[in-house]
Amino acid sequence: MTDFSKTRAMFHIPEGMTYLNGNSLGPMPRGCEASIVNFLNDEWKTELIKGWNTKGWFTQTNTIGDRVGKLIGAPEGTTVLGDTLSIKVFQAVAAGLALVPDRRVILSDNGNFPTDLYMVEGLMNLKNDGYDLRTPDPLDVMAQIDETVAVVMLTEVDYRTGCKHDMAQIIAKAHSVGAIVVWDLAHSAGAVPVDVIAADADFAIGCTYKFLNGGPGAPAFIYVAERLHNDVEPALAGWHGHAAPFAFDLSYRPAENIERLRIGTPSIAAFSLLSAALDVWDHADMNDVRARSIELSELFIAEVEKRCAGVTLASPRNADQRGSHVSFEFEHGFACMQALIAEKVIGDFRAPNIMRFGIAPLFNDENDILRAVSKLEDILNNETWKEERFQQRGLVT
Repeated sequence: MTDFSKTRAMFHIPEGMTYLNGNSLGPMPRGCEASIVNFLNDEWKTELIKGWNTKGWFTQTNTIGDRVGKLIGAPEGTTVLGDTLSIKVFQAVAAGLALVPDRRVILSDNGNFPTDLYMVEGLMNLKNDGYDLRTPDPLDVMAQIDETVAVVMLTEVDYRTGCKHDMAQIIAKAHSVGAIVVWDLAHSAGAVPVDVIAADADFAIGCTYKFLNGGPGAPAFIYVAERLHNDVEPALAGWHGHAAPFAFDLSYRPAENIERLRIGTPSIAAFSLLSAALDVWDHADMNDVRARSIELSELFIAEVEKRCAGVTLASPRNADQRGSHVSFEFEHGFACMQALIAEKVIGDFRAPNIMRFGIAPLFNDENDILRAVSKLEDILNNETWKEERFQQRGLVT
């Protein structure tokens, strides 16, 4: 049984702050300080370039990748780290299209995170071969999976509402018509139990700075089913994915395993932070995290609906159908969220009117939930959100 008081103590949460934004950027695990200092003083400073061998830097894409993979049910040797989630979208969709070369339809939904769609649009423009990106409403995706579809590309948990697709059901339907499926697990990894093997997933990608707490810009991951390893054609053929990277051949030969999905030199400093963040998961069970997430989310929804007039639940009411963030619609959602942040209750806003609150049991508890509701109630009752200072928008909202 996970001791959440123990995991909470493993994070830096500023005094007086209620942090309900781990779904966007997780707080800093305490172990990150020692880890980055160790990297600076005992690795980079002393080993310099020798560190690629003496400190295992070259293989950390794989060794830390396996640690992330464990959290999504992936066996060793099927997950690698590096680059950004946007790059991983490009890699996975391009590889998926190459596996089904006679089809031209990419199916997503209009609730997918925009960067995923942007990357696909860019890929389509590069290929210039008649591809069609379709984005129906999320609930209509299943009905549009047919023999014309090459790749289904979806984010399992909707970044706005937390609505969760049925991964196994969609994969089964896609495979029945010969399509490949790419899953974006940005709001799933560390938030809900994922089993890529049981679901028979083809590709899964995700970031590590949200529920995995790897820090701003932490490296992304890509999982590829082992059955596809030697068939995947890397569209981004970097030297770290070469079969013999230090032979320095002038022509690309892909590695025979998941390493062909590596691209170029990764940030070892970022790996040191992520490695320390993953240490927290050595003390947590994903099923316990999910059960606690549902308890806290249900409490939050019940208290908001009882005490906070004027806001409307945007997330699914059924806990089995949502991830680990809860969203409410409010006409003046941006200003209201700024007022909450001024009270040290940190959530975030998504256009046009959604206030998001991440529930991360590794560091959130009932006191966080009740304090957030009390502050929201006061702001709504007193109409504090109307103050001019809360109408000003920064570069990042």
